[in-house]
Amino acid sequence: MARAPDHRAERARDMFLTGKKLVDIANELGVPDSTVRRWKHTYKWEGERSEKGAERSEKKSERSENKANARKEEKKVVAYEVIQVVDNPDLTDKQRLFCVLYVRCFNATKAYLKAYGGSYAVANTEGYKLLVNPRIRDEIARLKQHRLNQAMLNEADIFQKYMDIAFSDITDYVDFGREEVQVMGAFGPVQVDDPETGEKKTLTKEINSVRFRESNEVDGTLITEVKQGKDGASIKLADRMRALDWLAEHMDLATAEQRARVAQLRAQTDKLTGNNEEIEDMGEVEGDIYGGK
Repeated sequence: MARAPDHRAERARDMFLTGKKLVDIANELGVPDSTVRRWKHTYKWEGERSEKGAERSEKKSERSENKANARKEEKKVVAYEVIQVVDNPDLTDKQRLFCVLYVRCFNATKAYLKAYGGSYAVANTEGYKLLVNPRIRDEIARLKQHRLNQAMLNEADIFQKYMDIAFSDITDYVDFGREEVQVMGAFGPVQVDDPETGEKKTLTKEINSVRFRESNEVDGTLITEVKQGKDGASIKLADRMRALDWLAEHMDLATAEQRARVAQLRAQTDKLTGNNEEIEDMGEVEGDIYGGK
C-alpha cells in the first residue's frame, strides 16, 4: 500500500513553486537539505515550476501587449484628429489637437487637459492663453465652419436653437391650474343631499391640475427627460442657464435680428426679476427686430 505524502513535502512544494531556494525551505521546515532535494526529485517539482513560470511569462507578455496596443490606439486617435488640421503649418501638433478638441466641447480647460495633460490649474490658465492666440482662433473658426457645413447648418441655426432653449416657456408644454373633480368613495362618486333642492347630487372638490400637451404640439428637441414616477409624470426641459451662458459667449454667431431679440427677451426677464436698472429703450430694440419706421 502506497504511503501518503508527507504534509511537509506539500508545503515545501508550494514554497518551491513561489521561487524559494531549497536550503531556505529546509531551514523553515526544520528538515535536512537532502530531504527537500529528494522530495523535489520524487514529486517532479521542477516541471511544475517551469509550467508556472511559463504561465506567468505569458500573462506578463499579454499585459505588455495590451498596454502597447492601448498606446497605439491612443496615438492613432491623436494622429487622426491632427490630420484634420495638418494643412496648417503655423501650429504645432498639440495646438492643432487643442483646436479640434475645443470645437467639440467649447471648453478651453478641458481641451487643454486632453491635448497637453497637466493639472487643472495649469490647464485653466494656459487654455485661455491659447484662445487669444490669433492663429489658433483662426483655426478654431475654420473648424467650426467646417462642422456646420457638414451638418448642413449655419451659425444662425445653432444660435437660434440655444435661444429656443434659453427662453423656453413651460406653458408651451403643460397646462396647469385649478379644476373641479368628483369626490370618489369606495363605491364610486360620493352622493350628498343638495341643501337647496333636497335632491341627491355628486360631491365635488377643487384640485390643482397639470396636463401635458400632445407630443405633436410641442418642440420635443427642447425636452431632455419625460418620466413616470411614484408621484406622477414629470417633464424636464434643457438647462436654460447653461444656454444663456452659451449665448453670452457666442454673440458673434448671431444675426442682427437675433441679437435684438436676445436684448428684448433679457429686458423682459429683468423686468420680471426686478433687475431692470439699465433696460434699453424697447422701441429701439423692436425697431431692430421688425424694421425701422
